[in-house]
Amino acid sequence: MIDTTPILSIAIPILCTIFVTAFTLYIIRVVRGPTVPDMVLAIDCLSFDLAVFIALLSIYYATPFLIMGALLLALWAFLFDIFIAKYLVRKKLG
Repeated sequence: MIDTTPILSIAIPILCTIFVTAFTLYIIRVVRGPTVPDMVLAIDCLSFDLAVFIALLSIYYATPFLIMGALLLALWAFLFDIFIAKYLVRKKLG
């Protein structure tokens, strides 16, 4: 088995700064978004990036339990997208 600890010890801090920057930009877009689709897209990106971040932490700490949380978060984000899309379509058609 290959030891990935040296690679992860370098990559995780770099990825953490990238994710924190992306989270900050997404939150700004949610608060100041000019339209509702922009806000929904920002929340969608935020949740999927958070799921990937949790999966990376699961690999780093070698705990398979965090993967389940990441999968549930990704499924929740997908259901959120479907709900908002149906709402926007009905609102325009009705």
